[in-house]
Amino acid sequence: MATFLDAGAVGKRRVLQDVPPTSRAAARSKVALSMYTDLPDGEIAIEEFERFAMDRLRVLKGIDDLKVKGFRADQMQEKVTELYDKHMGASSREERQRKDVVSHFVLRLAYCRTEDLRRWLIAQECDLFRARFREMLPSEQKAFMEANELPFRPLGRPDFEDVREQLAAVAASLGQVQAAKALGRDEVPHDSYYKVPFEQVPDLVGGRKVYLRAGFAYVSKDQMSSLVVQPFRAALSKALMVTARRWAAVVAPTEADRLTPVVESLSQRYLGPDFSDPEKRGVVGSVSATDIPRLARESFPLCMVSMYQALHDSHHLKHEGRMQFGLFLKGIGLPLEEAIRFWRTEMAPVAPGDKFDKQYLYNVRHNYGKEGNRKNYTPYTCMKVIGSTPGVGQVHGCPYKTFGQESLRAALSRLQVAPAKIEEACNKAKAGHFQLACAAVWEGKHGCACDTGINHPNQYFAESRRVLDQQQQQAGGQAEAAATTAAGARAQPFTPGPQPATRQLQNVLGSNGQQPDSAPAKMQRVG
Repeated sequence: MATFLDAGAVGKRRVLQDVPPTSRAAARSKVALSMYTDLPDGEIAIEEFERFAMDRLRVLKGIDDLKVKGFRADQMQEKVTELYDKHMGASSREERQRKDVVSHFVLRLAYCRTEDLRRWLIAQECDLFRARFREMLPSEQKAFMEANELPFRPLGRPDFEDVREQLAAVAASLGQVQAAKALGRDEVPHDSYYKVPFEQVPDLVGGRKVYLRAGFAYVSKDQMSSLVVQPFRAALSKALMVTARRWAAVVAPTEADRLTPVVESLSQRYLGPDFSDPEKRGVVGSVSATDIPRLARESFPLCMVSMYQALHDSHHLKHEGRMQFGLFLKGIGLPLEEAIRFWRTEMAPVAPGDKFDKQYLYNVRHNYGKEGNRKNYTPYTCMKVIGSTPGVGQVHGCPYKTFGQESLRAALSRLQVAPAKIEEACNKAKAGHFQLACAAVWEGKHGCACDTGINHPNQYFAESRRVLDQQQQQAGGQAEAAATTAAGARAQPFTPGPQPATRQLQNVLGSNGQQPDSAPAKMQRVG
């Protein structure tokens, strides 16, 4: 197992149990936070191998979810610490450190294989590293930097005095009034600041949070997390490139029948609600083939609306499109019999009668686990949809990634999304934040905040139905209360007729005019 993990090591390849630990390694082992330069020693059971990796993946996915929901780095500190304590806890300090190191190296193996996977892992690991460093006491931070030989040294007295006034001005500009006054009164120790090349703290320079002089940035102890994360990022990026080469050339072939399938599946793991079995969630049979047009208009995400429209217009989808759309329909509760009816009807102009049975029926039944190896296929997650690359004539994948700006605006306008949210979604899509764009569209269509973020097309649908049901129930309650009041004021029974509020509700729902008469729910308006 150590040889297997060795593929993810930085620097020279070695199996640590064959090498006595150096004094530096011993010093690093006493610090809770790690730069992951040393391989874990001892044996690792296969059960631990996967369990440790899954626990760390839950932390990293949680961090990614926080960013999808729009949390800034300074707002994430407490939540990231809670995530780490929840999933990475152990019975002792030593076991917790071992779990931390082992899980990190396993995820290096899982996420080294493509540029997108490497970029995602680096981003989440750096956020986790930054949050954990901030939780350390100043003495622990100092011990960490010394143990890992980080080249950061505090200012001497002469250098500090030379820039003290400027440092006070920077602190005042950041609203740190007490710090600015303390600097002005010479009450701040000179070793509270570090002088480093400005390129090592790009986030602080970009945010105008440090004093710059002659190519150097003057960083306070409170900002050290931004400083130490840069060497961590550089080391991890280099290690992942090395790991990718070793993995393909050495490890993957030798572990093809044992650990390689486990490692390669980790990057595709979805840790949110399970949409693979509608029967367990109690939604199977809740949708029929005739409901699809209305549900597509009201509650489908753009990726599924695009495929439904393409199917309806051309009466055909290529295999990947049928898989992505068909499994989504399965996940929202469309039973097999209704799925066959839906696909047969939509494809009838190009595949009538026996032609559909011969060419496409097997594929529909296979999605439901009724043919082939009878596997219960799971609806695609956002990560899998985003990772798809449609070819010529294909319409699957993520529209926020594949559509141009004008095509995206036109598609969102047809969904009756609020104009401000269309612009927000287009800007986020242009910046590569595809799930944030999808969440903005959800908010613009439903008129309320999407607190959960969007990580799965079926989650988009489920949240949409939940909100629309709440709106209709509240509107129905208001209509019933109005009818009761009117009935009490008059002797004869009163049957409420269409109300002006019905039109407002239809605007929110994107209705075709067939919704029950009601008034809209009062939801927090966003954008």
